[in-house]
Amino acid sequence: MAAIPPGTRVRCNLCQVDIQGMAGGTDLVHFSQGAPASRAKLWARVCQFLHSDDQLARCINQDPSLRGEVQSSDYFAEPPAVELGARNPGGPL
Repeated sequence: MAAIPPGTRVRCNLCQVDIQGMAGGTDLVHFSQGAPASRAKLWARVCQFLHSDDQLARCINQDPSLRGEVQSSDYFAEPPAVELGARNPGGPL
């Protein structure tokens, strides 16, 4: 897909996010919840998991030159580890 003109929004018919074209080419992605983010964050959290040719053809965020470089903070963070079954000997049950 070509770059989105500044001030214009395009909706992905696959994942339903809006991508707003911005001056300078750094588009904003409007998720259903949370703050606007980059195309790189959208790719890290959603688009990279598409597999079928149909899904890839419908995704408007497959062009690496439009999404920019993905940062480690763009991915979902790992949840904290949960210790199961560990008890403190001599402590309460």
